[in-house]
Amino acid sequence: MNVIQVENLTKDYGYNRGVFNISFFVKKGETYGFLGPNGAGKSTAIRHLIGFSKPDYGKTSINKFESFAHYNEILEYVGYIPGEISLPQGLTGYEFIEMMKKLRKVKDDTLINHLTERFELDPAGDTKRMSFGNKRKLAIVVAFMHDPDVLILDEPTSGLDPVMQEIFIDYIKEEKKRGKTILLSTHIFSEAEALCDRLSIIKNGHIVDEFPLSKLKYADDKVYKVSLENEAEASSLKDLISHSDYATCSKQEKESLYVHVNDKDINLLLKSLSNFNVTNFSHEKLTLEEYFMKYYIDDIEFKGVSHV
Repeated sequence: MNVIQVENLTKDYGYNRGVFNISFFVKKGETYGFLGPNGAGKSTAIRHLIGFSKPDYGKTSINKFESFAHYNEILEYVGYIPGEISLPQGLTGYEFIEMMKKLRKVKDDTLINHLTERFELDPAGDTKRMSFGNKRKLAIVVAFMHDPDVLILDEPTSGLDPVMQEIFIDYIKEEKKRGKTILLSTHIFSEAEALCDRLSIIKNGHIVDEFPLSKLKYADDKVYKVSLENEAEASSLKDLISHSDYATCSKQEKESLYVHVNDKDINLLLKSLSNFNVTNFSHEKLTLEEYFMKYYIDDIEFKGVSHV
């Protein structure tokens, strides 16, 4: 059963901003990652899915309820952490939690107390004067306080310190084991690798790839570390590969290159290497970051950055 459904969603804000004909689904009990840098369109898609915005074209739904028409009903069983935290002014954290309890119809404080302790939140302060990290913790508590079946998390660990990020990831792993359906928008590769069953990569408002995380283990696309006698030779090989149509180079480390090639093109790469003094040729495990960079390497090179 598809709990979350996005079909041909388009929202065009002009100047290539927005999302354009994107489609994906999240099955019951699945964790789906929405991976891309800031500005790629992740938050736009999520705002439509929650029902805060109306599409120009296409539709979004949760549990078969069309999002924009039924956003009140949807929020009753969805836990949503927005990418940008905006809290009402003039309230303490305690008062904000009490307000959300009434909206969520939460009668028992047991889960709230557990969440407050686990995420080390002190709700006593004024929301206006809270640090960004405490605002994020407060958003986490109110998102999970009613034990929702569906979690929609838009850059949920932004503003949290590394220790608290790990605490959050552990908590989501526990929720996943309980059968929750989770959509995670992130640009943090380790977060996606730790939590997701399937992923899509979004670029300039378009989904450019969608795959199970297990694909990286059994992928036809491989990464090889190629070491040469000196840095000049490595630069020459990098230039040759950049003009080829059978391989790409993600980075150079002095005399070594990291070359991406599909299994069907490995002989073409080996033929090119025969013209160089290769001192080492070894297969590297393909990481999510390296796979992702295949789609963004042109952008990075255009900006003058060799590797992210």
